[in-house]
Amino acid sequence: MSLWNDFNDAQSNTNVIPKGTLARVRLTLRPGGFDDPAQGWTGGYARCGATGAVYLDAEYTVLEGPYARRKIWSMIGLYSPKGPDWANMGRSLVRGILNSARGISDKDTSPEAQARRRIAGFHELDGLEFVARIDVGQDANGEDKNEIRAAVTPDHRDYAALMGQGVLAPTPPHAQPPAYPPQPHAAAPLPGYPAPPQPAPAPAAPGFAGRPSWAE
Repeated sequence: MSLWNDFNDAQSNTNVIPKGTLARVRLTLRPGGFDDPAQGWTGGYARCGATGAVYLDAEYTVLEGPYARRKIWSMIGLYSPKGPDWANMGRSLVRGILNSARGISDKDTSPEAQARRRIAGFHELDGLEFVARIDVGQDANGEDKNEIRAAVTPDHRDYAALMGQGVLAPTPPHAQPPAYPPQPHAAAPLPGYPAPPQPAPAPAAPGFAGRPSWAE
């Protein structure tokens, strides 16, 4: 039967990036105006929800590949009145992001690696580029939406290729390889390589449609 007579095999939501896709993304934190210096939450980056849950309002932009310029909005949990689970998940995600962006093996416990997993504030996360594992969750209306819950670190066999080309997929014939090697956020260009281009500011986007029930 013609594709335009039988729609049973049509995708229900073509806007969702497939679960498990690996891609290089840029993290942008959308300020929420909530500070708690005792917790290290300064700079106005944290956001406090109506239920008392505190989180970072994160926007991820896919940098290259078939999903280039696609944006994913997700939350990085800092505190939930229901218990420590959300904060622990948030800390785990940030550790992975730092490992991925700064080229640190998750198994590396050297003083140098430990120092590079520390930040002076959330401003050091804003603008980081790393390799993400894209997941699929649901919004408040039960519709599928993309989320990012984990980062790919140098321990992954595809990390180097992903940091160089941006997505785990065949490179189109017309695509050009990057003109500079992956570098940590705000690092100076390496000798012999041109400075990487500066990204254009990401457009404003709508807020989150919902949050996990256990984070409320």
